[in-house]
Amino acid sequence: MMHSHRPLPRLAFRAGAARDGSRELPSEVAVALSYNGSTHAVMMATPADLEDFARGFTLTEGIASLDEIESIEPVETPRGIDLQIWLMQAAADRQAKRRRTMAGPVGCGLCGIDSLEEAVRVPRPVPASDFAMTPEQVMEAIAALEAHQPLHDITRAAHGAAFWAEGGIVLAREDVGRHNALDKLIGALAGRRPAGQGALILTCRTSVDMVQKACAAGFPLLIAVSAPTAAAVAMAEAAGLTLVALARPDGFECFTHPQRITLQEAAHVA
Repeated sequence: MMHSHRPLPRLAFRAGAARDGSRELPSEVAVALSYNGSTHAVMMATPADLEDFARGFTLTEGIASLDEIESIEPVETPRGIDLQIWLMQAAADRQAKRRRTMAGPVGCGLCGIDSLEEAVRVPRPVPASDFAMTPEQVMEAIAALEAHQPLHDITRAAHGAAFWAEGGIVLAREDVGRHNALDKLIGALAGRRPAGQGALILTCRTSVDMVQKACAAGFPLLIAVSAPTAAAVAMAEAAGLTLVALARPDGFECFTHPQRITLQEAAHVA
């Protein structure tokens, strides 16, 4: 059985001295996503919450809807894990027509895309929602994120994605890959909680592909610890997604659709 992290020996140099010891490091294994017997993608990922990963990837890539997924079975092999996903026939036929093989490193969200149009496509608009947060809630959500990152606490080498709703973080997932962490969160939410009634929180930068996945899931508001790219801001604006970035417990910056940040308790100084 593969584990999400394991100790490895290392030599630490601190305060003018070298010391033997070990450090817990996250596992990174090849995970194949196979649909009806054919491999569609191979990603390097943390071997945890893999059924969530399979569901989230299937949804955000537009391969199938939740009710078109018949079964998911992780099969461990000598070289990694094969996520065997079985789709209803109509979805399998659609997927076969657009199948592309991807083999990419952690953090690569566009491997295998075969056209410029697909890489920068504007996602479908975020569904209408009356969801909003106060500035205080945004900062409280970021402050609370640390308590939902156990793998990162142990290894200092994992990305996190969390869902904030009803006044707190209700679900979180981690992975060595930021795209994988988001897919795992989306897969965990699917069929359990509507994404339109909460906010997505990310520990990483916001790039075009992260905006595409967030919009595919239907999040109205994205909060990120790091800065976004200019292209991600333009895409979020076009899709109706509120993009908050550079978020800290004492402040943040809103780049698009600020109407979802209610300012009753915060002065807006031009």
